[in-house]
Amino acid sequence: MTRRLQYKIQKQHNGKSIGMFLKEKEYSRAVVIELKKTQAGIKRNGTWAGVNEIIKTGDILEICLAEQAYSENIVPKKGRLNILYEDEDILVVNKPYDTPIHPSVNNYDNTLANAISYYYHQQNRPYIFRCINRLDRDTTGVTIIAKNLLSGSILSRRMKEHHLSRIYVAFVEGITEEEGTIDLPIGRMEDSIIKRKIDKKEGKSAVTHYRRLEVFQIEGQAVSVVALQLETGRTHQIRVHMSAIGHPLLGDFLYNENNYMLTRQGLHAAYCAFYHPITGEYMKIAAPLSQDMERLIQQGLNRSHEGYDLENKLLALKW
Repeated sequence: MTRRLQYKIQKQHNGKSIGMFLKEKEYSRAVVIELKKTQAGIKRNGTWAGVNEIIKTGDILEICLAEQAYSENIVPKKGRLNILYEDEDILVVNKPYDTPIHPSVNNYDNTLANAISYYYHQQNRPYIFRCINRLDRDTTGVTIIAKNLLSGSILSRRMKEHHLSRIYVAFVEGITEEEGTIDLPIGRMEDSIIKRKIDKKEGKSAVTHYRRLEVFQIEGQAVSVVALQLETGRTHQIRVHMSAIGHPLLGDFLYNENNYMLTRQGLHAAYCAFYHPITGEYMKIAAPLSQDMERLIQQGLNRSHEGYDLENKLLALKW
């Protein structure tokens, strides 16, 4: 997949080196190295240029990010792909449940990576899979995919620095407080490579903020729908924290094994806001609830005739 970018040099960049200019545009060292390897990767006024070359006001700088390789060990295979947004740099999808992000030993061709590889394979476009925010197999919702090395590098760094604002929605047992903050460290369960627990001695800091959106009864059992924001990103953080305060997720067979209201954990990555890695535009992307969650909330609220307006509910929150 090839991405071409053009910059007209403004007065404030006059006299800088190309390398310095690219650094200010958030080009990482790894991206610049790839540009050096690419024929005509960097051109100034139509002529190949090195990173030490000095730019002047009015110069035209052209960048060519050319990747002809495909991701190794990812077989293109048609799968469920609900696209929320796409441009030359990013693809945002609403990931379905029962869908791992990456292939593994027991999930060779049933992953999101397989479906996206197939999507671009059908367009005859070489593509390397770069997922920015990874969700558990049965967690649904907003998933951001970078389409080139530059957008991937910028978004990955911002993700690590917590510059992507995300809101999750969870369906939990019982009636929660209207809002709250859970500040409990999380560590690995001794006899499991998957399961986590509250570990005040050796666990890593974990902070979750939540606000209740709805509460209803299903077959005599109270259910709360809560919106959550994370200060940290520990494995299973929401699932462990909500269980710790007595409100485990519906259908979470790892931390709430006797609940069968859903066939998987009731967790949805509902909303994400971030600055576009190339244009700088502030992006706000929401993912509608999956059908199983939608059915449950309509049953609980007796609103089978209309959809649940999740996006406006979340936008109305003042964190």
